[in-house]
Amino acid sequence: MFLQRMLKRIKREEGFTLVELLIVVAIIAILAAIAIPQFTKYRLRGYKTELDSDAKNAYTAAQAYLTDNPAQTVDSIDKLKAGGYQKSTNVAFTNGSMTLSAGNIELDTTAGGLTDNNSVVFFNGRIVFANTP
Repeated sequence: MFLQRMLKRIKREEGFTLVELLIVVAIIAILAAIAIPQFTKYRLRGYKTELDSDAKNAYTAAQAYLTDNPAQTVDSIDKLKAGGYQKSTNVAFTNGSMTLSAGNIELDTTAGGLTDNNSVVFFNGRIVFANTP
């Protein structure tokens, strides 16, 4: 008798209705529509920060190299590396040459999505940062 009552209870229990499942799916879709663009903006800000940080590091490395070699010109990534520069994954040396009294170095990011994807550092320490996405 106890077993029969348990079987009746089990048979009466129902699952979720189609409407309930559709509501849950709609809520998840709304949350995803909000979260994905925000995640993309965070990534772009990260790329910009990485590029700007590398510009500061490139300036420091160029000054270190020029202190050791005052008659030289920093015009390649190898000379920056000789000054202690370690490039980040998404940053590339584009062009430029720097001496103790003139010039600049331009770095670009290889990560997609930034509209202004370069940062320039001048011999006097002034840096033109990439634009905020």
